[in-house]
Amino acid sequence: MIDYARARRTMVDTQVRVNDVTDSRIVDALMVVPRETFVPEQRRALAYLDDDLPLNVPAPGVAARFLMEPMVFARMLQAAAIGEGDRVLDVGSATGYSAAVLARLAGSVVALEADEVLSAEARRNLAGLAGVTLADGPLADGAEAHGPFDVILVEGAAEQVPQSLLSQLADGGRLVAVVGTGRAAKCLVHEKRGGEISVRAAFDAAIPSLPGFEAPRGFVF
Repeated sequence: MIDYARARRTMVDTQVRVNDVTDSRIVDALMVVPRETFVPEQRRALAYLDDDLPLNVPAPGVAARFLMEPMVFARMLQAAAIGEGDRVLDVGSATGYSAAVLARLAGSVVALEADEVLSAEARRNLAGLAGVTLADGPLADGAEAHGPFDVILVEGAAEQVPQSLLSQLADGGRLVAVVGTGRAAKCLVHEKRGGEISVRAAFDAAIPSLPGFEAPRGFVF
C-alpha cells in the first residue's frame, strides 16, 4: 500500500522547496491537500511524480487535460503573491486540486471549468469545502459575474492571454499564466494598475496547453 502522506512530503521536499518556493503558506497547503484523490484511480500511484499527469482520455471533441506538475504549480502560486483575503479565479480547475490548494491561501476561490466530466469530478472532490464556488463555462471568458478578482491563475499553457480575462482583474490584481509553447514558454505575471497592464517574466516553464487559449491562425492558401 502506498504511503501517500510520505509521498506528499517527498514531493514538497524534492520538487518544491528546492525550486525557490519559500512561502511557508504554499508549502503547508501542498503538504495538506491529498493530490492523489484528484486524479483517476488508476493513476493515483503516479500522483506525486515530477510531471504533468493526464486526467482524461482525449477523443474527438474532448481535449487532453492534465494536472500541472507540482514544481510549476507551486512557483506560479508564489509568483501570484496571494493574500489571505484575496478573491481568486482558478481557470481550468479540472478535478479541483488547484482550487483546494488555493482555498488554503486566499479568501475565496471561483473554480472555472468547461469540461462537463471534469467539472462533475470537481464538484464531488470539493463538496463541503468552504470558500470555493464552482462555475461552468468557456475558460477564456472567465467568470465576470463573480469578479473582479485579485488573482487569476491559468491552469495550463496559453498561446495568448485574452483581454476578457485581463478585464476581470481588480486594480492591483495579478494574472499568472504560462504563455508560449514548448521550451520557449514562460510564466508571466500580468498586473493591473490604474487601468494599465504591466507584464513581467517570472520563470521558464513548459507545461501542456490549456484548450481555448490558442492564438488566431492566419489565412493559409
